[in-house]
Amino acid sequence: MTARDPVPALMPLLPARAEVQPGVALSRNTRLQGEWMWLTTLPGAAAHPRELSAGMQEAGWLPAPVPGTVASAMRAAGRWDDSAPPPLHQHDHWYRVRFAGSGRRVLRFNGLATLAEVWLNGVLVLTTRHMFAAHQVVVELAAAGAADDARNELHLCFRALHPWLRTQRGLVRWKPRMIQPPTLRAVRTTLLGHMPGWCPPVHAVGPWRDVELLDPETTDPTHGVRAELASHLDGRDGMILLRLHFAGTAPRHASFRAQDGHGGEWHGELRRDDDQTMTGTLRVREAQLWWPHTHGEPALYQVHAMLDGAAVACGRTGFRTIEADRAGEPGAFALRVNGERVFCRGACVSSHDLPGLADTDEAVTRWLQLARDAGANMVRVSGVTCYPGEAFYRQCDALGLMVWQDFMFANFDYGSDTTASPALMDDAAREVGQWLASTRAHASLAVLCGGSEAEQQAAMMGAPRGAWRQPLFDTLIPELVSRYRPDVVYVRNSPSEGAWPFQPDTGITHYYGVGAYQRPLSDARLANVRFTSECLAFANVPAARTLHEAGLTQPLHDPRWKARVPRDAGAAWDFEDIRDFYLRALYDVDPPRLRYEQPARYLMLSRAVVAEIMGEVFGEWRRAGSTCAGGLVWQLQDLLPGAGWGVIDAAGRPKSAWHALRQVWQPLQVLLTDEGLNGLHVHAINESAQPRTVRLRLRCLRDGEAVAAQAEQTLTLQPRETRRLATAAMLDHFFDFTYAYRFGPPAHDVVIATLHEVEGNALLSQAVYLPDRRAHALRPPELSGTVARVDGEWWLTISTRRFARWVHVEDAAFRPVENWFHLGPGEARRIRLMHDPGRQVAADAIPSGEIYALNAERPADYCARSDD
Repeated sequence: MTARDPVPALMPLLPARAEVQPGVALSRNTRLQGEWMWLTTLPGAAAHPRELSAGMQEAGWLPAPVPGTVASAMRAAGRWDDSAPPPLHQHDHWYRVRFAGSGRRVLRFNGLATLAEVWLNGVLVLTTRHMFAAHQVVVELAAAGAADDARNELHLCFRALHPWLRTQRGLVRWKPRMIQPPTLRAVRTTLLGHMPGWCPPVHAVGPWRDVELLDPETTDPTHGVRAELASHLDGRDGMILLRLHFAGTAPRHASFRAQDGHGGEWHGELRRDDDQTMTGTLRVREAQLWWPHTHGEPALYQVHAMLDGAAVACGRTGFRTIEADRAGEPGAFALRVNGERVFCRGACVSSHDLPGLADTDEAVTRWLQLARDAGANMVRVSGVTCYPGEAFYRQCDALGLMVWQDFMFANFDYGSDTTASPALMDDAAREVGQWLASTRAHASLAVLCGGSEAEQQAAMMGAPRGAWRQPLFDTLIPELVSRYRPDVVYVRNSPSEGAWPFQPDTGITHYYGVGAYQRPLSDARLANVRFTSECLAFANVPAARTLHEAGLTQPLHDPRWKARVPRDAGAAWDFEDIRDFYLRALYDVDPPRLRYEQPARYLMLSRAVVAEIMGEVFGEWRRAGSTCAGGLVWQLQDLLPGAGWGVIDAAGRPKSAWHALRQVWQPLQVLLTDEGLNGLHVHAINESAQPRTVRLRLRCLRDGEAVAAQAEQTLTLQPRETRRLATAAMLDHFFDFTYAYRFGPPAHDVVIATLHEVEGNALLSQAVYLPDRRAHALRPPELSGTVARVDGEWWLTISTRRFARWVHVEDAAFRPVENWFHLGPGEARRIRLMHDPGRQVAADAIPSGEIYALNAERPADYCARSDD
């Protein structure tokens, strides 16, 4: 091969390829040991490892983490810039490791992205173009030297993808606009990095998952053992199934046990199925159920196998039932967990580590913990992203977060017949089957979805109705789901069903009526949404500190600001334009003029209007009588600092939208909805399994201070109850709560509904209604703040004379646990201040900052004393 021949032909898999053992590796003792090195060349510069020049061998190689990507290797070498990622798909990338060993072995590659060749001691042993599948190959290592030195050399070559894609041709019924290039359909790889307008062009290249060296002659049963762990309910008992796959010969006798978190323990026997497999079943009497954290405890059972006296952790599993509830009106879709209907709320995750695609608890925990802290009970992995690793699902299990999992198929035409593209279907079957086998233990998996927007794309691109459905989603994937995970709800596509696949009032939708399509807030009800697995995408402005750290101190005049505002491919607008539309419509301001005359005020209102929309729409969807059974915001986190879709910014700091969602996603909740001439309705929600007795208080304020009307009553909310109360019935005289009748000037400007504990009067939930929501409609609140240190923790107490709208705190070194909330007149809110994990500060730093409100003319300062 010469440099003018840029891409080698992909060879078929060699006969020595071994059957891939399914399940999850129980230890890392098989990870291939050695010093991995990495080298970049021009495409096709070397067809064989021996063609790597002497200059390359001496000077070009750099240390590389494995598992890892080229981007993570560049990051480790100080050569990576998040703001300007290099085009990795334009080059070949070589990895090299030298290691000791001799005799027959099995090399296992758990993820190679994407056009990969594997060379062992100068011999090509594997080629693949499938990022999401694991591969095994039987090899013969070099004969050992006198000192059994590292005589083996493994090379991995990742060929340049873009030149190869330019050679791909094929008849398709539509080409997606969002994904570039459209020929990516020909290869199984992540679409992250290939969606201009919302995802940075960070290309996934390299051995992104473990490389293992297995010894089939081993006598150690723990070497290379993999586990398939599954569970289901049998009446009130739980059944745990464990299948172990061994690299060598399986033991003749083994056992396993399950333990709960309260000292309970159950035992079972493992029996040999064949020379390399053992299987066992045990029954857990009166099993505790796994619940999403909003509805109960996510109970889990730890499973250990006893192999030659060693206890080997096989993972944790839980017991629950999940069903699709389609009863009631046509088009209905909801989830029932353990028989109880659950309102699903949360967000779509993009990537916890876009450059490195790391599979570690550290990489995923802080994001998922923030989702849980906001009151989310579901996260979605979209088909335009990438399969997370085991750590992601393990953390979702523990946190009580349900997972809506798309398979990694999105937007493309995958064929009208499963026989039309046998290679693609074989790849799909391998990918889906391996993933299902490795994730059977996870109770958090609630919905498995064939893919993202394939039906929608076909419809919107003008394909005839008969072309919208595809056998990949109708036949191949559901058959595998039925075989491996019959306990999980299957949805063929997101969105799907309805006269249009994206019709909001039928099945699953992606709802952007409020948002990209600039519909009024009333459309959240008018659209009759059933379940939206994507919704409410806005250019959410991060905190001032994040902008400062990113060098966006003048964001409104910095080209990098607009470069990080998401947009749809081909659209003449971006999502900042969408936010500005609602800023004008709801707050009665001129966004362009405000932006250049009062940029700080513009950013504050921009953060506030998104918070207001999030709260109002989810309040509408959670109310009594709503047709909606779930909504997942697009997206959970930003990939770069800036006004991205995420409700958490790239530094891990919650944005205003996160705080607003936290206030409307709680299991014990009060909501207010404007019912026009029917007045204002209060909705009290108790999602827990226990009755809750609370005190409901309603106040109508004039000038944000004087009480124009008020009422109070004690409620006992039954388990899983949502109760609606008409505010008109709470008073013994007429009061125009929504200012719908307009008899004279308005008697009030604020309505506050609160739920309090009966004993202790602690605030449990609050909802606010403003008859006039214009930015300048309310009088200044007269805020004040004091700081105190109690038992080593800092606390900020915020007080106000009048109603304060969207109170928020900016501190140089601390992050408030609560932010972006409303505060009633004469009230005080005590907020814990925590060290900001995204900022390095001195250990003796003290809180110092400002308290803002939308209706405040100036912020209130606070500063602790150094001797506190």
